Amino acid sequence: MSQPVAAGRLPVPAGKSGCPINLTVELLGDRWSLVVLRDVMFSGHRHFRELLTNSIEGIASNILASRLSKLVDAGLLSRHEDPSHRQKIDYRLTEAAIDLVPLMAHLGAWGSRWLPTSPALSIRAELLAEGGPEMWKRFMAELRATHLDGRPQPTDGVLAELTRAYERVAAGG
Repeated sequence: MSQPVAAGRLPVPAGKSGCPINLTVELLGDRWSLVVLRDVMFSGHRHFRELLTNSIEGIASNILASRLSKLVDAGLLSRHEDPSHRQKIDYRLTEAAIDLVPLMAHLGAWGSRWLPTSPALSIRAELLAEGGPEMWKRFMAELRATHLDGRPQPTDGVLAELTRAYERVAAGG
């Protein structure tokens, strides 16, 4: 079920001030929220077990459950019953989360430039930075199709391109 977001605003508390940077940090600035959104956005993992077992940072199950709940309540993820299993929940990005693609691209580019990152884990950020706003728009359209419209992930889209690059670098090529 999608979470309603009235008038383009997320259903979050007012925060300590009305500063947009402060409010964004209050929502996304904890240790795990952006990492969970990254994993949904860039890995295609949309179920709790997938997110837990494929977490390269090793998120604990109670923390993952807490962050998923927080992100759903904030209107960044929506919960959908998975027709393949009645106890399985499918987490999908909302429009507000998809709109974070440029921020994620900038964070990744900054981290790749200034921090001691691994080549395999940096390649997607580097490609997004090189692709710029045009690639981000294509990726956002792809995410809308899969997360908002329920279409299958394209095999020739931006996510597939980023995944192939990651696999190539991870394999040493």
